[in-house]
Amino acid sequence: MPFERRTSPKLLALVAVVLIALGGAGWYALRPAAPNQPAPMPADSPASVTAAAPASAGGRPAAAGKAALTVTTVLVQPAALALNFSANGGVYAWQEAGVGAEVQGLRVNDVRVDVGQSVQRGQVLATFAAEGVAADVAVARAGVAEAQANAAEALANGERARSLQNSGALSNQQIQQMLSAEQSARARLDSARAALDAQLVRLKNTQVLAPDSGIIVQRNVAVGTVAGSGDLFRFIRQGRLEWRAEVTSSELARVQPGTEVQVLAPGGAVARGRVRMVGPTVDAQTRAGLVYVDLLGMQAGEKLALGAAFRPGMFAKGDFVFGNSSALTVPQQAVVVRDGFSYCFVLGSDGRVAQRKISVGRRSSADAGGVVEVLGGLEPGAQVVATGAGFLNDGDLVKVVQAGAAPSAPSAQ
Repeated sequence: MPFERRTSPKLLALVAVVLIALGGAGWYALRPAAPNQPAPMPADSPASVTAAAPASAGGRPAAAGKAALTVTTVLVQPAALALNFSANGGVYAWQEAGVGAEVQGLRVNDVRVDVGQSVQRGQVLATFAAEGVAADVAVARAGVAEAQANAAEALANGERARSLQNSGALSNQQIQQMLSAEQSARARLDSARAALDAQLVRLKNTQVLAPDSGIIVQRNVAVGTVAGSGDLFRFIRQGRLEWRAEVTSSELARVQPGTEVQVLAPGGAVARGRVRMVGPTVDAQTRAGLVYVDLLGMQAGEKLALGAAFRPGMFAKGDFVFGNSSALTVPQQAVVVRDGFSYCFVLGSDGRVAQRKISVGRRSSADAGGVVEVLGGLEPGAQVVATGAGFLNDGDLVKVVQAGAAPSAPSAQ
């Protein structure tokens, strides 16, 4: 018996419903728009966003969304920056002097100064036991007295011989002996006086005096020791320090004696400096020459005091200043470094920021305002974010406040 295919009435009804639904959807999508009704727009189109945003007080559409950060802004404007170059070097004593004992074999009786103390010219640093030297002085004084007595007698005999020289009472030999004895007595008196002076010098040298003012940096003597050869003390003359900068041969020709320098200590302290001398040679290995810079105080004519900020042996960085020139600048805090490049955030009219890649040049020190030279990437008069730039991303919506107000924390996303 042959097989007959039969179609179920329920299946035919289901197919008919589906076809009617598909036809209705197609007719709705292809129907013509009404004359007075706009065509539908995507929800994320710029026009729909503008229409949905309320108008601002100035008549412009306000940006939709919540501000990510409260910031302050500044204008990119020209400013005077120093024409300088940087160098590295060490801090050294201007002159380091030693003080030794001029008498040998004497016991140290007293030490009156220690490391770090300031001393003045002629100040007593240490004393030695002077009893033995005082006894030698007494012996020398006695020798002078004896020589004076002998010289007085010989002088009288010489006068007598000269008065009787033509009378014939004394022979020429006797007269010559008396005159020679007079000269010998005078010589012995001079020798005794010289010996007394030497002992007085030894007595004076039992006190070790500072040859100049300065600061003690080394003490090699203690009470009870016997003085020998070598330095008892070492000190920095006049407390003066210098910075010996290593300058490349290409920059060495620009440096002249008297050039102003700003030297930065490792702790952040800044001192003024002035070039005293440019080294006559260049190192054959490093191709750098030494420039000797006298370190001064922060005020004109002020001498730098040796202290925690600058000490001999420190490593320091300095800037040689040669004048000023005009350049476009922004505050240092407005520059954000990401992935090795420098960026600024420019504020747009809609309250959103645009990230701009910039080229930077010279930087001023913190005491001069802390600004960075912009070589490219920004136009004069552009409004850039000053505080809070490090928290922003390209396209963020921000709220601008007056300078001096602290930026708020980024809003939670």
